[in-house]
Amino acid sequence: MKYDFDQVINRVNTACEKWDDLQNRFGVSDAIPMWVADMDFKSPPPVMEALRQRVEHGIYGYTYRPDSYSEAIVDWVKRRHHWSIDRKWIAHSPGVLAALSAIIHSFSQHGDKVIIQTPVYHPFSRTIKSLGREVVNNPLQLESGRYTMDFADLEAKIDSTVKILVLCNPHNPVGRVWTQDELTMLGQICIKNNILVVSDEIHCDVVYKGHKHIPFASISEEFADHSITCIAPSKTFNVAGLQTSCIIIPNEKWRDIFNQSINSLNIGSPNTFGIIAGEAAYRYGEEWLEQVIDYLQGNLDFLVRYFRENIPQIKVIQPESTYLVWLDCRELGVATEQIDKFMLNKARVAMNEGYIFGEDGIGFMRMNIACPRSILARSLHQIEEAVTLLCSA
Repeated sequence: MKYDFDQVINRVNTACEKWDDLQNRFGVSDAIPMWVADMDFKSPPPVMEALRQRVEHGIYGYTYRPDSYSEAIVDWVKRRHHWSIDRKWIAHSPGVLAALSAIIHSFSQHGDKVIIQTPVYHPFSRTIKSLGREVVNNPLQLESGRYTMDFADLEAKIDSTVKILVLCNPHNPVGRVWTQDELTMLGQICIKNNILVVSDEIHCDVVYKGHKHIPFASISEEFADHSITCIAPSKTFNVAGLQTSCIIIPNEKWRDIFNQSINSLNIGSPNTFGIIAGEAAYRYGEEWLEQVIDYLQGNLDFLVRYFRENIPQIKVIQPESTYLVWLDCRELGVATEQIDKFMLNKARVAMNEGYIFGEDGIGFMRMNIACPRSILARSLHQIEEAVTLLCSA
C-alpha cells in the first residue's frame, strides 16, 4: 500500500472537534474518540500540495469557482458513479446542512411536513424543526441484521402537507447502499404525491466491494427533475473543515430558487481553500481513495471478527458504505438508557449515542472506524474489558 494509514497522527491541540472537544461534548478528556465523522488520516498528498502552493502565494482575498472546479465535479461523478451531469446543474453551499436549510426554507411553508427515515443523521430533524416544519418519521425496518425501507408506512403517512423527503443515500448511520429497486419504489411514491426528494449523498464515494452507489437522480429524467442531490469532497477526502459542497439541481426553476435563497442568506461566497482542495481531490485523489477504502475494509473485517469472537453481546450491523459502524448493544445487559454511559465511563470509548438518531436508535451506538488499526484495536480491547467486568459482577 502506497499510503501509510497505520501512522498515528497527534491531532490534540489543533482545535480538532473529534479529539479536543471531548471534555465539552462528553465530560471526559481521556476517552478514545470514535465519534464525529472525519478521518484520522492525512488528506491525499495532491490536496495538501495544492493547498501548500496556494498558501505560499500569500494573498487570500475574495474568490470565485472557476470552470475547472465544476469540470472536476462533472468528471468525478461520471467516472465514479456513471451519472452524466451538466455543469450548469451545479449549485453550491458551504455544507450539506446549509443547503438543506435553504431547500426547506424555499420549497415548503411554516407548518408543512418533511419526511426522514430514522434512525438517521440527527441534524436533519433539528434543522427541520428549527425552520418551523413538522418532522414525519418513516422508520427503517431491521430484519435479520439489515435495514430496509418501509414503503407501506411511508404511503400511510403522506398527506397534502408533506412537501419534502430527505433521503440519506448511502445511509448514515446504518450503512445501507440503497438498490435501484428500492430507490425506484421510493421515487415513484414521492413523484405520485408531488414530494421533493432531497438526496444527501455525501458518503457516496466510500462504498465497500460488492455494492454500488446509485445516485437517486440518475435513475431517470423524471427522478432528476423531482430531486436535489447533495455531495461534497468532505467525507471522501477528509476535508470537512474546508466547508464546500456541491448541490446538483437539474430542474432549472428549482435551481434558480435555491441560488436566490443561498444568496439571500449571504452564504454563497466560496472558501478559497475549499475550492482548491475540492478540485485537487476530484482530479487527483482517486488512487488515495481506493487505498483508504481497502484499509477501511480491513478495519471493518477486524472489528466484525473481534466482536464475534470476544464481545458477542454486541451485534455489528454490517455497513455497505461509510466508515461509520452501527452497533446493536441491546443484548449487552445494560439498561438501554445507560449504554452510552457504560461505553464512556467503563470502556472509556467515546461514540455517538444511538438515541440521537431517533427513537429507533435507542440501544445502539455509532462507531467511527476511520483511524489507524492500532487505535481501533485499543478501543475494542477496552470495550471487551468493560463487558467482561460487567458479566463477572
